[in-house]
Amino acid sequence: MRWEGDCRFNAHRYIQNGGGMELRTEQLAEGIEKISLIGRLDSAGTQEIDMRFSALVATRKLFAVVDMSEVSFLASIGIRTLITNARAQKQRGGEMALASPQPLVEDVLKVAGIDTIIPLYPDVDTAFSALKAGAE
Repeated sequence: MRWEGDCRFNAHRYIQNGGGMELRTEQLAEGIEKISLIGRLDSAGTQEIDMRFSALVATRKLFAVVDMSEVSFLASIGIRTLITNARAQKQRGGEMALASPQPLVEDVLKVAGIDTIIPLYPDVDTAFSALKAGAE
């Protein structure tokens, strides 16, 4: 972690591991949680969110929509994080779905066969409806 500043404007911004990966959560209706991932799921980005993502997804029964709309890059380590946590969720009786990937990320998910392991939906609403139906 480091501080980066521009002395001309006396402004500072916080940069974590240089990757800038963010994770946000939101409780949707019917007990379904939306987890938004923002940034690059490369080595640095995955390292930034891995522990928090695992704590949210793998430690309790949960129905989670992972919003991938702001993930601009997906590396194998990011794929591993998604698969590991989806499998842990299934073992607890819950489910995780991926939603709204950008075209390049969607191609990676499909070529790697991840869409056969973790359900992949074109948008958050469709993923929410599918999880809601599965939870009933």
